[in-house]
Amino acid sequence: MTTSVLRTADAWWVQTPTGAARIATAATTTGELLADRDAIERAAHSTDTVPVDSLTLLSPVTRPCRVVAQMTNFASHVKDAGMNPASIPLTFFRKSSASISGPFDDIVKPGHVKFLDYEVEIGLVIGRDIPVGTAISESALSDYIAGLVVTNDVSARDIQLPQTQFYEAKSYPTFTPVGPALVLLDADELKRFTDLRLRLRVNGEIRQDMVVGDDMIYRPMQALESLARFQDLAAGDLVMTGTPAGTALSAPPKPIEIIGSLLPPAVKWKAFFNRQAKNTKYLKHGDLVELSVATDDGVIDLGVQRTAVRYA
Repeated sequence: MTTSVLRTADAWWVQTPTGAARIATAATTTGELLADRDAIERAAHSTDTVPVDSLTLLSPVTRPCRVVAQMTNFASHVKDAGMNPASIPLTFFRKSSASISGPFDDIVKPGHVKFLDYEVEIGLVIGRDIPVGTAISESALSDYIAGLVVTNDVSARDIQLPQTQFYEAKSYPTFTPVGPALVLLDADELKRFTDLRLRLRVNGEIRQDMVVGDDMIYRPMQALESLARFQDLAAGDLVMTGTPAGTALSAPPKPIEIIGSLLPPAVKWKAFFNRQAKNTKYLKHGDLVELSVATDDGVIDLGVQRTAVRYA
């Protein structure tokens, strides 16, 4: 049975059938908490609870930490970007952990950003240190992945695309909402990763809806195996695993793309964003974004994240 860990400003909690039980721990970071499994286990069996809805929840992943994200890791998203999934390598980018915010905090669009996009993703929370050179195997995967979280990889597309790099466009404050829960999984539960369905709604309209096993190109073992060749990871770090089709941004028709490739960059991007201005899917002030990740039978449920969009 999974264990859902919650975090508030002054405490850690375990969600139980009767409410939230406080974890008796001195841990202040996610990594420290994951080293105090006995305290988590005791809280999971406690009857001294408070209503979950009485808590003001923060991200269960504390900062600072490493935030590493996989690029174009769902076949449907790759096709929507006008590319061939068979040609996509396993690649990563970094986000600033200062972008992490709570599961119900506003997403704040900076004043200079025009095109704000969303991406529902599953976050892997690292459970133990992974030094460079660590051998990762499928049988030991649960030794390194403590649990999973719902994440939204919010993106400023008009910053990202002309710069041809992701760091700034995806690292503004509130651009990585995380939670509501860190759901701890054992080895058998982690094997059901491919059964998880990612779903994102904007104002009640489903924009993204996909099961991992139907669409994900590179699975968690492959991601950690690749990262361990060059990147230290520590307990409490966050690895985001990509998003399916349905984001506001999609590739232009081929003829327009070919014409655009012949134009000077400044002219090309001006024309591209003039077309994007007609796209009503970009996030607007007051939009409500709801994300969920769960198996269809509900055995594994990472919870529902709800964030409102606010223009600075």
